[in-house]
Amino acid sequence: MGQLIVREVDDDIARALKERAAANGRSAEAEHRMILREVLQPAPDMTDFAAAAARLRARLHAGTDSVELIRAGRAERSDA
Repeated sequence: MGQLIVREVDDDIARALKERAAANGRSAEAEHRMILREVLQPAPDMTDFAAAAARLRARLHAGTDSVELIRAGRAERSDA
């Protein structure tokens, strides 16, 4: 794994990094890695996400219609 040294960081930036790290329960170094990861890692492929969401919607819609269940429940209560 590579190493990265950052020199001549503005005092306000260094202080903000330490405050953000403390707020997130991490060391300044771990927070720095997290920021770099968030900014530089490629975004997830939304095509895969959209396909997975479509499959999930199809599974959910394959079940019983809730309107039918509500009507049946109301009919049972009115018969009693």
